[in-house]
Amino acid sequence: MRSAGKYFLFTLLLIAIDQGLKLWMYYVVVPQHNGSIDLIHGVFKLHYVTNPGMAFGMELGGNYGKIALTLFRVLAMGLIGYYLFRQARKHPDNGILWALAAILAGALGNLIDSIFYGALLPGNAPEWVKTPWFHGEVIDMFYFNWLDGFWPEWVPRYGGSYFLTPIFNFADACIFCGVVAILIFQKKFLELGNK
Repeated sequence: MRSAGKYFLFTLLLIAIDQGLKLWMYYVVVPQHNGSIDLIHGVFKLHYVTNPGMAFGMELGGNYGKIALTLFRVLAMGLIGYYLFRQARKHPDNGILWALAAILAGALGNLIDSIFYGALLPGNAPEWVKTPWFHGEVIDMFYFNWLDGFWPEWVPRYGGSYFLTPIFNFADACIFCGVVAILIFQKKFLELGNK
């Protein structure tokens, strides 16, 4: 466990940052700043929104879609955690394991929202659900609003329509950075998997 410990500690650190930001947004920014703080005027702001589904607001339909998504996330995290532990024992100083730890942290951070926030944060679960557990909405806040605007007319299907930049959170950023690192260093990642 010792060789894997540093990666799991890194995961816990990232989760703590993610959850701290989300709870700060909920308890401080929403009541004191109407849910938004302009950090770089016209470019970047912290803007409180909730996301009931997956990345970019995509949802699985029906009464059990959210629960199915949550169970899939638990399974995926179990596999990532097991693989991380196993590879850390074989190759304790491999940089790709930091990327896996970041992906695991991001997945766990959003899973915490989905499982607990509906029950623990008033107004965070849809009113129609029988139980707020497992129906929490993920808190997002990073908003690069300078990218908002109209699609050029020549763009198929979307031309002329207004584009809103997706708002994301720290957990999403951890997943994104971890995946990008794996893509950049995929040769090394494949070599690790074959040993």
